[in-house]
Amino acid sequence: MDIGWKISLIVSGVFMLIILAIMIPLDRKYIIRENRKINYKKTTIYLRWNVFDTLTLVLAIYTIVCVQALNMLLSSGQTIENPYVQFFTNQSQAWVIVIVVYFVSRVSMTLKSIKAHWGDELDQD
Repeated sequence: MDIGWKISLIVSGVFMLIILAIMIPLDRKYIIRENRKINYKKTTIYLRWNVFDTLTLVLAIYTIVCVQALNMLLSSGQTIENPYVQFFTNQSQAWVIVIVVYFVSRVSMTLKSIKAHWGDELDQD
């Protein structure tokens, strides 16, 4: 494993620690659970923009920058032997996966929350 991969793993680990440091207190403060299941009727955080959405937007911008830097390096003739190519390749792959997983789960939770809040009213119409 070359230096680019190692540095990328360290950066990814630091980012994950920051994300968990934000996510765990947010979850404990705003998510209401009953019998280990989320009560979407009482939990309103999914219906508004929150700090985790902002963090995800920042990560998406960071991912775009990484992909563009990777494109420029590859266009200039660099190969996988270059540590920067290794770094940006690993960063781009890791954060695209994280952002897509978060986006899918966020849409799912938002739809469940909408159904819990307005499902009865929507079914009557």
